[in-house]
Amino acid sequence: MTSEKKNYNFLIAGVPYKLKTSHDDATVQEMVDFVNNKMNQAMAVTKNGSFQNAAVLTAMNIAEELILLKRKAARELEKLEEKALALSQELENSKGNKVLNN
Repeated sequence: MTSEKKNYNFLIAGVPYKLKTSHDDATVQEMVDFVNNKMNQAMAVTKNGSFQNAAVLTAMNIAEELILLKRKAARELEKLEEKALALSQELENSKGNKVLNN
């Protein structure tokens, strides 16, 4: 990510938006595509076709994904921390054994 900000014009579900960001073009396009796909999915299941309802459903779906990913990342980090602690303890024990054997 560069520090210089660019302006982007894009459509979400056919509605024009502007965004000023320091993200690169590919990242912005990926974000737009992601939100558009989520909006299209939400519009398909929104009974009255309300843009507002679809937007809220989209936000909830994205929030769900984010929360689940954060939980998974926290669990993985916890596992790595436990492994690092166990390795550290093994290393300390092996140092102690070498001193005793010499």
